[in-house]
Amino acid sequence: MLRNTKDGYGLVAIVLHWTLAVLVIGQIGLGLAMLRVADKRLSFDLIQWHKSIGLLILALFVLRLAWRLANPQPAPEASLKRWEKTASAAVHRLLYALLLALPLSGWALVSASVLGIPTLVFGLFLLPHLPVEVSEAGEAFWRSTHHLLAFAAILLIAGHILAALRHRILLRDHVLQRMLRPVGARKRERT
Repeated sequence: MLRNTKDGYGLVAIVLHWTLAVLVIGQIGLGLAMLRVADKRLSFDLIQWHKSIGLLILALFVLRLAWRLANPQPAPEASLKRWEKTASAAVHRLLYALLLALPLSGWALVSASVLGIPTLVFGLFLLPHLPVEVSEAGEAFWRSTHHLLAFAAILLIAGHILAALRHRILLRDHVLQRMLRPVGARKRERT
């Protein structure tokens, strides 16, 4: 089943979730690695990849948000306690905010940079800079903002993964299962 139902997630939501998960985790690793590379040419190439993947994440996030708004949100798993439902909703909202803010803050960082290095998206086209002030102070502000958001994302993602594993391994409920198989496939397995 492609679309969500009140009982679970559809294939589109699941594919978007896992695609973004892989891209974001890879992006965090690339972001941490690219600044530690001594070779200037390799560092430049890695930064261009980081910017390109960041824009891909932004585009996929917008698609995911549109899909979420156009589809019913599955009801929380019945076994969840009230505090778990509240925590889950808060973490998801914060992750959504970060998926928007991180790429935009990175784009603002590049745009404010006094170096004026263009962004060549996957080697295909030049991305125009945002209309922000070009200055060392602006660049420093956006760099700090981008780094703080990235570390917040690392903490939230780690918490999200640990919570999913807790549900799968310790509680043995179906919370993680709902994001692994579309609702139609799970129903067919039970019959």
